[in-house]
Amino acid sequence: MRSFSYVLLDVFTSQPLAGNQLAVFTDGRGLSDAEMQMLAKETNLSETTFIIQRDEAVERERGVQVRIFTTQEELPFAGHPTLGTATVLRRNKEARIELDLRVGKIPVTFEERGSEPAFGEMVQRNPEFGAIHKASDIAPIAGLKPEDFESDLPIQTVSTGMAFMIAPVKSPERIQAIDYQSSVAKKYLQHSDAKFIFFVCKQTVDPQARLHARMIFYNGEDPATGSASGCAAAWMAKYGVAGSNERVLIEQGIEMDRPSRIFVSAEKSDDKVVNVRVGGQAVEVARGEFRIP
Repeated sequence: MRSFSYVLLDVFTSQPLAGNQLAVFTDGRGLSDAEMQMLAKETNLSETTFIIQRDEAVERERGVQVRIFTTQEELPFAGHPTLGTATVLRRNKEARIELDLRVGKIPVTFEERGSEPAFGEMVQRNPEFGAIHKASDIAPIAGLKPEDFESDLPIQTVSTGMAFMIAPVKSPERIQAIDYQSSVAKKYLQHSDAKFIFFVCKQTVDPQARLHARMIFYNGEDPATGSASGCAAAWMAKYGVAGSNERVLIEQGIEMDRPSRIFVSAEKSDDKVVNVRVGGQAVEVARGEFRIP
C-alpha cells in the first residue's frame, strides 16, 4: 500500500469549523490523474489540492506546482485552494509563496497578525469581462423573478482565471430565497461564457461587508469562493460598487452556517481594471494519511 499524507484546513476564516474546507495532499508524486480525481471524490470537499514537489531550482523559477480538483474535474484555478495550499507551504513563515497553477504563476503574500492566523493575499490574473446576461434568463436558474435583480448593475461574466457570472440580487430576502435549479443552470451555462454563477447583494449581514454572496454549483453550496470573489472585485471596481484599490469585505457561507470573510480589491485606471487581489486567513484543523494500492 502507498501512503499519501494530507492536511485539512478551513479557509477564509480565522476560526476552526467555519469558512471553506480544503484537503491538501503534501506530496502528490506517484499519483496518476485518475487517482487524484478519485482521492478528491473520496474527500468529498468542494476542492482538493495536490502539491507536486520538484527540484528546488525549478520551484524558485516557476513556483510550486499545485493541481486542483473538485469531486468531478480538475480546475485551472480556484481561490480558496490557492490560499490554503500556500498556507501549508509556509514551513518557515515565508512572506511570499509562488504557486505554479494551470493558469500560470500565482503569488501569495503573507503578513503576520500576532496570535491570529497569518493573512494571505493572492494576486489574480487581470480580469476579462464577458457577456452581459438578461435577468429574465437567469431568474429561472435561481428560482427568482427578473425584478429580483438589480436594474442598475449588469449581470456579467468576469474571469480572473475562472469565468463566473456576477449576478446582483436586490435584497437579502431574495438572495436567501434562492432555489437553485441545477438542470436549468446546466442547460444555460453550457451555451454561455460562464462556468458558474456568483450571486451577490449589496445589503449585508455584517455592516462592515460590501457584498453578501452565494455560489451554488454541482457540488452544492460553496462556503467561500475566492476565484469568484476576484471576479466580483473587478466587477465592483468597474461599476463603482467599490473604489479603485479599496479593500472591501465579501461575506459568504452564512446560509450554511460556515461564515467566511474574503477581502478583495481591484484597481481601475480609465476603463481598465487590473491588480485584482483576494485575501483572507486559513486554519489547520486536521492531518491524516490515505493508503491506496
